[in-house]
Amino acid sequence: MTQLSEFHSIQALGDALRERRLSATELARDALQAARQYRDPHVFLHIDDALTLAQAQAADAALASGQAGPLTGIPIAHKDLFVTQGWRTTAASRMLANYVSPFDATVVSHLRAAGTVSLGKLSCDEFAMGSGNENSAFGPVSNPWDAERIPGGSSGGSAAAVAAGLVLGATGTDTGGSVRQPAAYCGVSGIKPTYGTISRYGIIAYASSLDQAGPLARSAQDLVPLLDAMSGFDPQDSTSLESCDGRPNAAGRIQGDYAAAQGAFAAAGQQPLKGLRIGVPREFFNEGLAPDVGAAVEAAIQAFVALGATRVDISLPRTRLAIPAYYVIAPAEASSNLSRYDGVRYGHRAEHYTDLADMTSRSRAEGFGDEVRRRILVGTYVLSHGYYDAYYLQAQRVRRMIVDDFQRALAQDCDVIMGPVTPTVARRIGDNRHDPIADWLGDIYTLGVSLAGLPGMSIPCGFGGESGRLPIGLQIVGRYFDEGRLLALADRYQQVTDWHQRTPEHA
Repeated sequence: MTQLSEFHSIQALGDALRERRLSATELARDALQAARQYRDPHVFLHIDDALTLAQAQAADAALASGQAGPLTGIPIAHKDLFVTQGWRTTAASRMLANYVSPFDATVVSHLRAAGTVSLGKLSCDEFAMGSGNENSAFGPVSNPWDAERIPGGSSGGSAAAVAAGLVLGATGTDTGGSVRQPAAYCGVSGIKPTYGTISRYGIIAYASSLDQAGPLARSAQDLVPLLDAMSGFDPQDSTSLESCDGRPNAAGRIQGDYAAAQGAFAAAGQQPLKGLRIGVPREFFNEGLAPDVGAAVEAAIQAFVALGATRVDISLPRTRLAIPAYYVIAPAEASSNLSRYDGVRYGHRAEHYTDLADMTSRSRAEGFGDEVRRRILVGTYVLSHGYYDAYYLQAQRVRRMIVDDFQRALAQDCDVIMGPVTPTVARRIGDNRHDPIADWLGDIYTLGVSLAGLPGMSIPCGFGGESGRLPIGLQIVGRYFDEGRLLALADRYQQVTDWHQRTPEHA
């Protein structure tokens, strides 16, 4: 049993560190050993003891001086899409197999400034393209609840590391559901904030109008300090927001909103959620939803109703159109973003070639995996002359309609939207190897939220599958900049349930 496994929350571990019951350095050494000995060697793509222990020693110095914050000394790890000084940043691709960045991503530097201690870099789908963490060039990650099943993607390494108790928090990115879906499959909590509230500077780009960073942790309460530290305006990112509904986009916003919501809930007494309208889209409960997932989500919604909320049936009529719209827009942006990997400036370069064009072609063919090549080809096609209007422009029009559906529902019918994260529990590794489109269909409940740029999160709400012990997630979607209230709502649910406290027996 490791020291880290004795603590089930960031707050409890933070208290122990500040009271000097253990040191950040001791904790880091123990966590590094556990990470190296973990049964799945593919969860971490790069560990460097010296880098981690240097951060731990700095945390101990801050603790000794009385300048520690809520995250000082807390072990975390970063998805291998965030560039980091010292640790390799590969995007789980042969294209960047040995790349080491000269600078940290803004998210990494923010969390470092908050005192966290990074254990290293976590696996993901190559360039964040995938839904199962099977597309990594360095091997698939397994689900801590069942080693034969996927942890979800693309932030599967992050979700698996939290579920296995290797870290108390991890960073992820969500383009079409890549924080929420693996959180659901691994039985942890994860949140994608409003687009633009977290800097994308230093995140290896997939689809620039959709990519957004978000944290994963065991509980909603643990997500609060992580998301608060990650957020803030960044002049180095042209998509970064200076203000959030008239308030500065800065550290403290989410923590303040969370505290205000909790205060309002506490003042309401035994019906803390009285007056809250929960919108339940009828399109989320169709023939594609597995009965066990549907039953767990319905039970979770009823738990919110028992806390005083009101259930409202709503419609998001263009839910099915989110899949074709996303899989035109995202590959188109990927085609543009990944054109920088040409074998000239950095990244993999073919050893044998005849001229510049041949070098670029061979370098990309050797460096990119099948799914990345597939999406580049789709994106290049829909942007090509003669097809731009027919595909890309039409997809953007559909995206606008999907945004309107969400905004109309949240303005007129309800305060938050709840439903499933995924149609089924985690599938077996390799199940969709010959049918990649089957994975795309599994994103039906998360893609619309990403296309609309709304905040959305996943929290554990039950178990299902043949064994009855595969996690199921509840999705909660709010209005723009409503992250603090979403986290407070999730915490209220987690105060009366214990799904988030359950851990894999063999982790």
